[in-house]
Amino acid sequence: MALPQSFYDMLENPAILGLCTVIGMFFSPLWVAFFVGVIVGWLWKPKWARLGKEKLTISLAKCLDFASPSSASSPSKSVVSPMKSCSSSPCLNSIKMYPPNPESLLLKKGMDKKPSSSSSPVKRASSSSEEISDAVTIADLHHLWLLVEEKDGGLPWIQMMDRCTPTMSYKAWRREPKDGPPQYRSSTVFEDATPEIVRDLFWDDEFRPRWDDMLASSSTIEECPATGTMKVQWIRKFPFFCKDREYIIGRRIWESGRHYYCVTKGVDCPSLPKRDKPRRVDVYYSSWCIRAVESRRGNGQLTACEVLLFHHEEMGIPWEIAKLGVKKGMWGTVQKIEPGLRAYQEARASGAALSRSAFMAQVNTKISPEYLQSIGADDNSAENESVVASDKPQGVNIPKMLVIGGAIALACSLDRGLVTKYVLFGVARRFANMGKR
Repeated sequence: MALPQSFYDMLENPAILGLCTVIGMFFSPLWVAFFVGVIVGWLWKPKWARLGKEKLTISLAKCLDFASPSSASSPSKSVVSPMKSCSSSPCLNSIKMYPPNPESLLLKKGMDKKPSSSSSPVKRASSSSEEISDAVTIADLHHLWLLVEEKDGGLPWIQMMDRCTPTMSYKAWRREPKDGPPQYRSSTVFEDATPEIVRDLFWDDEFRPRWDDMLASSSTIEECPATGTMKVQWIRKFPFFCKDREYIIGRRIWESGRHYYCVTKGVDCPSLPKRDKPRRVDVYYSSWCIRAVESRRGNGQLTACEVLLFHHEEMGIPWEIAKLGVKKGMWGTVQKIEPGLRAYQEARASGAALSRSAFMAQVNTKISPEYLQSIGADDNSAENESVVASDKPQGVNIPKMLVIGGAIALACSLDRGLVTKYVLFGVARRFANMGKR
């Protein structure tokens, strides 16, 4: 009985109670973080760890698919994902990050095409067809040019990655508008590559599955041989707890010197109604500028190729989860592109026949650099003078000394221990700083 009595005496001591309360305050966030980590780790478990869990997987997929925030689909407000780096890979590719085997990417001359490409008949539009020509217009070129020149008037870009290999360098930025999904910008430089071969690589849907393992199938819906405009359908594989995604993409290329402005974006397609599976992605923008740049070897030769990509999309997944997928899978996805590029170079050097989509990549609308510069000449002065207002809400102006003084009085009245006073002072400082903001 002596031990319980002493235990009760300890509990009746206010100092002991205060210490226990403070310890609980310090350790409760750690427990919360632990349980959150367990839940997130369980959600991201690989396929082999989910055998026999089909019912739970289905319920999880429904939760994520219906939890997506809404956003508008305006090309002037949205942009980019480096994760697809120079292409359009969705942001949750972080689950598969194994580097590909370059030998498996070699394209033999005369080999059979991948079965992922649909063999359905293609509707070829004449040069006067309004439907296909309106899918991607000169306004989209103007918007892409403003992004490349950093004159679009959007929020500043925040750098999030800077990596390199002996033959490739990669940088990525992000910004988060208030009325849309996160936007991404990336710069990828390939050594010993021409803009033309890189342009064809990203347009070649038949070859893409050899380096983009998220592309399940692709088919051409409509094309215009006069302008090179295409309307294509992509089905992309997503992690097991999400439905696959369908993309209806309009795309076109403009050439200015050896600068290629490649626009791809989500478009409507009345002939293909939406289905429950795969889920269609309506808000989609992935466009890039491909140009020759000086090699890192410092020889002054333009033997390298830069791909400046701008990407964003609304995948039907909460944005915070999508950002986590981008951060984890971005570099792994980018690393898969270079072996694909080298294999594509070897295939073209060996005389392999062009696919239809690669042939359409060579049908470009030529424009002069002077015309590009004159497109937004009237808007430049206004854009240069525009200032982005701060998004931080105005806090209540609480006098700092009043808050800290109250904390001192409260600490002295509760307890003489240093730990309790330290916690109260820390909370007081936070409130005072919030009031100043």
